[in-house]
Amino acid sequence: MDSSNTRRDATRRKLFEAAVTLIAEQGFSSTTVDEIAERAGVAKGTVYYNFASKNVLFEELLRHGIEMLATSLQAAAEGVTGRGGSRIDALDAMIRAGLDFISRYPALTQLYVAELWRTNRAWQSTLMVVRERAITVVEGVLREAVAGGELSEEIDIPLTASALFGMVLVAALDWQSYQPDRSIDEVHAALSRLLQGRVSGRPS
Repeated sequence: MDSSNTRRDATRRKLFEAAVTLIAEQGFSSTTVDEIAERAGVAKGTVYYNFASKNVLFEELLRHGIEMLATSLQAAAEGVTGRGGSRIDALDAMIRAGLDFISRYPALTQLYVAELWRTNRAWQSTLMVVRERAITVVEGVLREAVAGGELSEEIDIPLTASALFGMVLVAALDWQSYQPDRSIDEVHAALSRLLQGRVSGRPS
């Protein structure tokens, strides 16, 4: 049973990777199940065995990807606070974790950002749910920072969380598309200074 589950998980990962790459390259509508199967190196029937349709595959792709990102952000924050660090330091660690994730999965990030601007997709409700999953992680750290006196009570937590999340996404995509010669350390340092100066009010 464990062996069967392992094989199925491996197959689904291959399908996820094939689908996200193809959709990022040529768009959802232009990507066929045949192409996904061929890129993944499996039979077409395998796609339908694991996912009822291309739409279902895409929705699961979004859920899977954002869950990985949210887990990474949470672990980064808990790692800092667990060592006695501040919530601002935890936010900074989350920025780095976000950059690390995007550098590993650039096609998924491009796809997610592109779909955020569309309003006529069947999976729009799914997109909102997965977005909320990631934003909630950031909101939690911001609330702890306010409760601990590290941030002002006047901060709009939901909007600030969205701004931080969006800042990392857009900056990372700009980095990879237009400034690929920069290292991840340089990009993180720039965003870290922005966090310290614009959110916490501490000198950089």
